[in-house]
Amino acid sequence: MDSVGTPLLWAGFLGFVALMLAADLGIFHRRPHEQSLKEAGIWSAVWVSLAGCFALGLYFLFGTEQSLEFTTGYLIEKALAVDNIFVFVVVFAAFRIPAIHQHRVLYWGVFGALVMRAIFIFAGGALIQRFHWMMYIFGAVLAFTGLRLLLQRDHETNPAEGRLIRWLQRVLPLAPEATGPAFTVVKNGKRYGTPLLLALIAIEITDLIFAVDSIPAIFAVTTDPFIVFTSNIFAILGLRSMYFLLAGVLDRFVYLKVGLACVLMFVGTKMLVVDLIKLPIVASLGVIVGILAVSIAASLAVPKALPVKSPTP
Repeated sequence: MDSVGTPLLWAGFLGFVALMLAADLGIFHRRPHEQSLKEAGIWSAVWVSLAGCFALGLYFLFGTEQSLEFTTGYLIEKALAVDNIFVFVVVFAAFRIPAIHQHRVLYWGVFGALVMRAIFIFAGGALIQRFHWMMYIFGAVLAFTGLRLLLQRDHETNPAEGRLIRWLQRVLPLAPEATGPAFTVVKNGKRYGTPLLLALIAIEITDLIFAVDSIPAIFAVTTDPFIVFTSNIFAILGLRSMYFLLAGVLDRFVYLKVGLACVLMFVGTKMLVVDLIKLPIVASLGVIVGILAVSIAASLAVPKALPVKSPTP
């Protein structure tokens, strides 16, 4: 599969990700604390800026097309990540996770998501390279998912009530009264799971489900595994800060899910007609930005008296 990613670039990017994750938990969040809006805003700006610098680096190294492919893929993943935030709010409320410990759950949730996304990306890329008709399958899945999201936009699922989580609650020894930062605790010589562990499992399951939609969406933009991987990972790395920044005001963006549904349907349709119509990457980026801008503007036009959820249970 053709790719701009050299072994040096792959090693450099993976090293950067490892360094940032280590610094995040080992330095900036060594002591658990409730993340303020200011801190979340700063970190969100940092991650977006780093993604912008990366896109600029691709432009100087490989040209406009690769840079635009990364930017479009990053924007798609960033937009679709909003659905994850809706779920995070529900999961933390369901398991009564204090705000001070939510970053720890999200950190390890993101770490697991990075591994799962890498597997999905390389498996999906291999399938498309070997079986071109898989592009049509991915496109149909995205278009159907977008239509379903559009028709059921007011339906909110709770992963904490899923069958797997209910089964785990029955078979795992749990200490539901545990309120500390640990995922497991030892009592009377026996190890028990805590609500943090269940919240982490619920978040990982949710991301696995969302990956089925988000990974094929990037393949509508490019099949270069390096660009697919880096755009996806940059979007995931900034997800925690975006949660703490937006979780309390998500209900203000009442039409955002409509916009996300339209993005999925557009991307899915683009994949279905890939052999008939070659839409320039600039046009794709413009359509996606336009859809999201309209949905956000329409949401902001809604009266501010609408109820707002808090991310803190």
